[in-house]
Amino acid sequence: MPELPEVETMVRGIRPEVEGRIVDAVIQPDCRCRPIQFQPTFRTLAKRVTGCRIRAVRRIAKRVVLELDSDCSMVFEPRMTGLMLLADPPDEEHLRLQLQLRSGRRKTSLWFWDRRGLGTVTLFTPDELAMRLGPGFLGPDALEIEPAEWVRRLSATSREIKVALLDQKLVAGIGNLYASEILHRASIHPQAIASQISRAKLRQLHAVTGEVLHEAIAYEGSTLNDGTYRNALNQQGQYQNAHRVYAREGELCGNCQRETVVRIVQAQRATFFCPRCQRW
Repeated sequence: MPELPEVETMVRGIRPEVEGRIVDAVIQPDCRCRPIQFQPTFRTLAKRVTGCRIRAVRRIAKRVVLELDSDCSMVFEPRMTGLMLLADPPDEEHLRLQLQLRSGRRKTSLWFWDRRGLGTVTLFTPDELAMRLGPGFLGPDALEIEPAEWVRRLSATSREIKVALLDQKLVAGIGNLYASEILHRASIHPQAIASQISRAKLRQLHAVTGEVLHEAIAYEGSTLNDGTYRNALNQQGQYQNAHRVYAREGELCGNCQRETVVRIVQAQRATFFCPRCQRW
């Protein structure tokens, strides 16, 4: 489930403890669950990372990036259930990777935990990173894209606006949960055709997107009913308490207080909206 706010929260949580530290060992815990994907192989990756200093921690869309002093970047893609943790994993059964850090601060390890085993860990050279996660692969970040570029990209597609927002090549970082919340806040029907939405409305949507994502980051993301998402210290996010429509099917809309939230399916993903607040 981790989307931009959750991954940004992971980055901000681990950065103070991880930046500048030397990786003394890369360990693959004994895990009998579905294995995650390493590229290159775990043995090769561990050999190339051990002894490196973590120069910076940043986010690319919905991925955590550790920049190493070897000029390579270690990229963690959490996908559905992956977490970056400094302490107290939800359980030891689903620990996938441990970076043992040279002592000097409170935390001695960085862990990658993944319940479903869909996450990936990839070591990229600078050229590989640019090719695989650069502009040709991902659109501008949802928190960095300029309003004019946002309008240009969305007005050029004839897809439903909710589906367009999930296209990482169009705009990177927005996932299913926040797309529903953003569209409700902007009073836009999720099935409205992007190219038919006025430019003024698309500019408003750009502003609302920033508002929702920054609010979610301030609340350290959303922990849903399955309890999977946790921050770097294994604590729940709090933004789920502020959700207006996501997973609230049949509940009275908190905005208009007159219509109930409806659930539909778009591109095989659940969408939640208020028919009154988000007229088509």
